[in-house]
Amino acid sequence: MRDVYVVKHAIATSLGNSVEATWQRLLKGHSALDAIHHFHADRLTSRKACCIPDWLPAARENRVCALTRGVLDQITPVPPGTGVVWAGIKGNAEYIEADQNIEMPYLPEHYLQWVAERLGIGPTGFAINAACASSTVGLAVGAQKIARGEHGSLLVCAADVVTRFAFSGFSALKAFTPTVCRPFDKARDGMCLGDGAVAILLADAATARKHKLDRLAHLSGWGISNDANHITGPSRDGAGLVMAIETAMGMAGLHPHDTQAFCAHGTGTLFNDSMELAAIEAVFGDRRFPVFSIKGAVGHTLGAAGGIDAAICAHALAHKLIPPTVGLQTPESKAAGRVSHQAQAFDGRNILTSNSGFGGVNAALVLHAVPI
Repeated sequence: MRDVYVVKHAIATSLGNSVEATWQRLLKGHSALDAIHHFHADRLTSRKACCIPDWLPAARENRVCALTRGVLDQITPVPPGTGVVWAGIKGNAEYIEADQNIEMPYLPEHYLQWVAERLGIGPTGFAINAACASSTVGLAVGAQKIARGEHGSLLVCAADVVTRFAFSGFSALKAFTPTVCRPFDKARDGMCLGDGAVAILLADAATARKHKLDRLAHLSGWGISNDANHITGPSRDGAGLVMAIETAMGMAGLHPHDTQAFCAHGTGTLFNDSMELAAIEAVFGDRRFPVFSIKGAVGHTLGAAGGIDAAICAHALAHKLIPPTVGLQTPESKAAGRVSHQAQAFDGRNILTSNSGFGGVNAALVLHAVPI
């Protein structure tokens, strides 16, 4: 099995149009949550989201393509023969019914082809829809293909935006906070959505050397599981997430006492955060180590969320800092001593990250710092 490395990464979030721009505002505890202006939300359970500003209504159907183009421009060129994984989940779905003659991509396979054509690398790839764990699953499957020697490099790309279609669904589930998103807080009362895009280029060591690509992080382990519990609700005991985490840690050669930080899904809903804390307790016992979520700052970016988390984790390893959990005020008991509203110095060499989604899907990754 070949080692797999993150060699390029780019994100666009409501805090900034790059990893560094997002990182700087995240460290300052900023949240992009604000009023929605591009559709009427008066009859929905929330009127706020973490949207990327300055989108013209006339170009609204271009939002997924524009965000994707922005992150692709940051990581080009890519090695010839690079495979592509598209892991966005909603895209421009609401425009399919509104206008059958639109010429831009609006389904996952269309985005996959569009990305490949834009990069000039041919249609070698596949689309993944694993709900809110899509880009995490995409990174896991992509890493597996590189590890087996099926690809020398592979690009995982995802983008999702706040649309009335997606917003209405979460509103119907009464999942939104009426105030602010507070992951792992005693008073948490719901999530918020956000615009986001990510592109992460994975490569084996030989490909990285040949094309003079910096190894930003070692993707050393991955695991995927399913709760088989409920179409929208997570398993209350976190057993499915435990399976994904333990699989990823086992592949990375880590024991529970070796894991040094955890980037959680942390949506701010009662059930998700309780499930994650149950899983953390099941795997790590009462051990205290840094746990964080970025969704209080950038919102839940759906299919792009896990990839954005992974990029932030790679940045955290490089900068030796754990970002704050924005929105947190008073951690609930199982989160106390783990989650902080302030940035924390970090001298660890690995970070575990996981995401969960509708249908019971769970996916976990382990990122290691690369020795200088």
